[in-house]
Amino acid sequence: MASIDFVVLAAYLIGTLAIGLRYAGRNRRSRDMFAAGARSPWWVSGLSGFMTLKSAGTFVVWGGLAYREGVVAIAINTCIGISGLLVGTFVAARWRRTGVTTPAEFVQLRFGPQAVQLYTWAMMAMRIVSTGVALYALSVMLVALVPLEPGHLLRDDATGHLSLALTIGVFGAVVVAYTVTGGLWAVLMTDVLQFIVLQLAVLFVIPLLWLQVRSGVLLAPVPATFFQPFSSQYTLWFMAGWVAVHFFLVGAEWAFAQRYICVPTDTDARRSAWLFGALYLVSPTLWLTPPILYRMLQSGADPEQAYILASQHVLPAGMLGLMMAAMFSATASAISGQINVFAGVLTEQFYRRRRPAASEPRLVGAGRLFALLIGAALIAVALCVPRMGGAEKIVLTLTGMLFGPLMAPTIWGLLSGRIGTATVFVTAAASFIAGVLVRFGANAGAVAHTVPAQWIQANPRLTDVLVGAVLPTLILTASHLLARGPAPQWQRVQARMAAYAPTPMSAAEASDHAPARTVAISLTATSLLTLGLMAFNEHGHAPLLLFGAALLALSAAAWRVVWRHRRNMRRA
Repeated sequence: MASIDFVVLAAYLIGTLAIGLRYAGRNRRSRDMFAAGARSPWWVSGLSGFMTLKSAGTFVVWGGLAYREGVVAIAINTCIGISGLLVGTFVAARWRRTGVTTPAEFVQLRFGPQAVQLYTWAMMAMRIVSTGVALYALSVMLVALVPLEPGHLLRDDATGHLSLALTIGVFGAVVVAYTVTGGLWAVLMTDVLQFIVLQLAVLFVIPLLWLQVRSGVLLAPVPATFFQPFSSQYTLWFMAGWVAVHFFLVGAEWAFAQRYICVPTDTDARRSAWLFGALYLVSPTLWLTPPILYRMLQSGADPEQAYILASQHVLPAGMLGLMMAAMFSATASAISGQINVFAGVLTEQFYRRRRPAASEPRLVGAGRLFALLIGAALIAVALCVPRMGGAEKIVLTLTGMLFGPLMAPTIWGLLSGRIGTATVFVTAAASFIAGVLVRFGANAGAVAHTVPAQWIQANPRLTDVLVGAVLPTLILTASHLLARGPAPQWQRVQARMAAYAPTPMSAAEASDHAPARTVAISLTATSLLTLGLMAFNEHGHAPLLLFGAALLALSAAAWRVVWRHRRNMRRA
């Protein structure tokens, strides 16, 4: 990376912190801190949900798979778009109709305090691990680009590059700082900015790589199935299971549920999820094309570094820093969303219950302290990822085997009253035990030579979704059919839904132009920064000009929305 790349990355980090400070004043109540006062625009919520599932881990894990196996990585991720559309149709509006501030409040209402304990600690542990992996992946990519001379203060002597521990600490501190300061509003607004920068940065790389491929250079050989949507491990059955796993994940995982809660109406909740699904039907083709093209140019790269190496291969000075900023954006979105939602859970479900007389400022202060502690924990996990088996293994295991058994009972309990608290524990325990058995038992002793064990060993990815999606569904179906009637807690949920009303908003609030203004300012600054990079490059002015002009056009559109909102406020 050139010096200007570091300047661009530093400027982006400072801008992200500024957004957090900008929204600090909105957090006067705990509902503002953790649910944006139920006043988030649906498009902001949808884009934020989309970014919550992205991180540098996306580029390391799925970018690595795209580099090794090709188009099948696009097919796998497109399945998530189908899941999002199904969530918007069947689930999202019901979350909004419950009227809760946090998803844990619904679990308390529907399944009782024991279930809240299970969900809080199990999900927090899993998400701290998964977001720690994302932070680790981001840091690994930056470190790979920064070799340092012997004796340099920031050098890791074992690798000869920038210290990984220091990089994890700096990136983690920035994310924790703006989340602690700005609450869910800061998370939502930075997610919108990050979405725009990330998508445009990827679009910038694709044509440059394509020109390299079509330039007449000798192309590297690729596997025979490289351009096919299925493979021996990622079959059609796996894809169906992946849709089911992500229906549970996107429909009930607390960071996503929070996006359906924080909008004014149930219609807005549906639109938010539909926007998420539509984006995921299209975007995997865009952001997984660079490693596929790079494989055709260079076949010997480390798959985990393929994405950033592809970017380094074609980007002019300064733009690599912007690509790293975009990857930081995606990672920051995933991390900040998880920090906020679990800080909200600990504040509402534990601190408020122990101190029922606590004032709103005290609740906001407690939420910030919890966010700080959770952030410190995930930084610690990020430092331990190499000892835990690596990023790809952790992500696939968590997603395929563990999230479904926890999330499926929540969705079932949101749609039906015929399961109770015991079913939640049975589903989680049975699926966890089955997962341990197939993961470790299939390789143990004489069992390893049996036909079932050999099938499990030959089909690890399909086994993951069988345990994570099919088994929980079978348990819940059996419990539903055997139940004598609705669980007692269902009446409370029905009463809350019957009392549902959209969040009342004044004319000024309905015409609030702050989100659009934040986007407009951020885009204007980013576009001017990009155009300014032409002064630091002898070549490649045309791509920089096109990229800067595209950002400037988007900023102009955002400013137009701001001015229209201002006119509406004057008329009101």
